[in-house]
Amino acid sequence: MDDKAKQPGGTPQPGQGSTQGSGQQNEGEGNKTAAREYNEAQHRFAESGKVEEKAREAEKALDGDERRELERAEAIGKRHAAGEDPALKKR
Repeated sequence: MDDKAKQPGGTPQPGQGSTQGSGQQNEGEGNKTAAREYNEAQHRFAESGKVEEKAREAEKALDGDERRELERAEAIGKRHAAGEDPALKKR
């Protein structure tokens, strides 16, 4: 970061961001670049024609030997979640 982007105390001005050791811009909370890349990847997948195929693979995994491992992973994920969407419990 150049000296022009710093305030007199040496801290970056708001909106200037900072760079991490990897050379990537730190966008802070709500990383718009990562969100955009994720959304684009999801859109490409949805249009790829592989959604039904992957859904069948997931169903097969749940019916087979992977079930216990998948349920364990789900439980671990739920322990880290802030809270479950109340709409899911209205089934």
